[in-house]
Amino acid sequence: MTETPVPILMYHSVATAPNDATRALSVAPEAFCEQMAMIGDLGLTPVGTAALAAGWRTGRPLPPRPVLITFDDGYEGVHRHALPVLAKHGFASTLFVSTGWIKGAYDTGGGLDTMLDWDQVRELAAVDVEIGGHSHTHPQLDQLADDRLRYELSRCREIVADELGTAPASFAYPYGYSSRRVREAVRESGYAQALAVGNALARRRQGPYALRRVTVRRSTGIEEFGRLLEGRSIARTFAGDRALTKGYALVRRARQVRRKAIRSRV
Repeated sequence: MTETPVPILMYHSVATAPNDATRALSVAPEAFCEQMAMIGDLGLTPVGTAALAAGWRTGRPLPPRPVLITFDDGYEGVHRHALPVLAKHGFASTLFVSTGWIKGAYDTGGGLDTMLDWDQVRELAAVDVEIGGHSHTHPQLDQLADDRLRYELSRCREIVADELGTAPASFAYPYGYSSRRVREAVRESGYAQALAVGNALARRRQGPYALRRVTVRRSTGIEEFGRLLEGRSIARTFAGDRALTKGYALVRRARQVRRKAIRSRV
């Protein structure tokens, strides 16, 4: 069984003119095309999230140099701009949808930019794009009470199953935030594996519910992208992100302690 670390790329919007809310985490179509070409040139083989997790769980053989291409939220540019490039290369990928952001009967109006509709999601699912869950309304899951947490997970899974005929096997935590309680709830809701962020390569020892990803954003140049694929200088590249994450984690833990104290007095 391979213990080789695997790059899991986290994309959001692929757009020519993203709005201010999504710009930093968007990628220009031309940049995405160049990045996919580099994956092919380096001889990496894109696989789905479920395929990677199953390989690590069961010992099923994986390609010699696997890579995951993942998209969060469900922006329309994944269909408009990313799909033709993925199809050209024959690349597998995973789209994690926030079901309350997808245009249609369940739309809560929370989408940050132009979102996919369910017909487009079905078209993606039909061409080797694994559809995973990303909650219903994209909240910070570790800040939710147990009943709301279970609702976000189960509602997302139910809607995807109703729309596609197959329940999602994989999940990605909104904002990358999770906790032991959240990971247990994801497992109990029926998801077989889940992705965080962490900005590091994924390794089997991280466990199936805490696999790490690296962020691809609008400022990611092609040389930096190559370093991400090869696992070089990742700590330096994301040093600022990690410092902010550690500081915010302290704030989040303090909030959780206060909420528990308030609930215990009620």
